[in-house]
Formats: sequence, C-alpha cells, structure tokens
Amino acid sequence: MSVAPKLKEYLDSNEVKYNVLTHEIAYTAQDTAAAAHVSGKELAKSVVVNVDGRFVLAILPAHLKVDLERLKETASAKTLRLAHESEFATLFPGCDRGAMPPFGNLYGIDIFVDESLTRDDEIVFNACTHVDAIRMKFADFARLARPRIGAFASGEH
Repeated sequence: MSVAPKLKEYLDSNEVKYNVLTHEIAYTAQDTAAAAHVSGKELAKSVVVNVDGRFVLAILPAHLKVDLERLKETASAKTLRLAHESEFATLFPGCDRGAMPPFGNLYGIDIFVDESLTRDDEIVFNACTHVDAIRMKFADFARLARPRIGAFASGEH
C-alpha cells in the first residue's frame, strides 16, 4: 500500500518532511501504534464526532478516549455525539474506512486536537490505509491543519 494521493500531494506541495511507516495490518489505534512500533501517546487517532449536526474530527492520542462533555465545551456546541461509521463512510474518499488522517481540512471538516498531542515534537497518524502511517513534526501538522486545541481526552495522560 501507499499514502493516499491526496494526502501525499498535500504534504509534498507544502514541502513537509515526513516518513511513511509501513506496518502489519491494524484496525484500532492501539494496534496501529504497536504495529508501527510507536507509543500510543504519540500515535494520533481521528475520531469523527457530530457537533450540532456537522461532522468534525477529534484528534487525540491512541490510548485515550474522547470526553464528550469536555469536547462539547471546547467546541461551544449545543449537541455533540460520536458519529456512526455508516454516517461518515463517504466523507474521506481515497481512505480505507477508519484509517482517515487528522487532516480534516482536506475533506472540509473542522479539526480539534487534544492539547496532550502538542507536548511531543512529532506526531504519527494513519495515512488513509490500515498498513501505512506517517510520522512528521507536530509543528508542520499544526501549520497545515490549523486545528483548534483543547483538553478533551480522558484517561491517563
């Protein structure tokens, strides 16, 4: 497999340095972290959330869960719930289902990043497949994605 053309073109056209990590097939964020030999604290998972009737991506470390109430506050939302996979199956063309990268801006989707990811110099995330991940500087990710930062992950930090 390889990085989805849309994602690769975006990173390359913005002159971002990144490494592609090819690993055994993995379907969960924690399994992806293990397969790619990175910490669950470093691997960013993308969770699709319905906020006031529109979809957004909540990006957080693989080993944590979205605290819906805290994300609701961060997003200044009236209603918020996890999206069902069937609802967002077509939102990420060129990506395997559940392997979307944290660049919601490529798909017209707002991005919220848990502040715990900002503590690391690098970020690792799915590259639109269940066998490829990308490692890049967090600063480059933040510059391109322009996420809203908030504290909405629960579990051990």
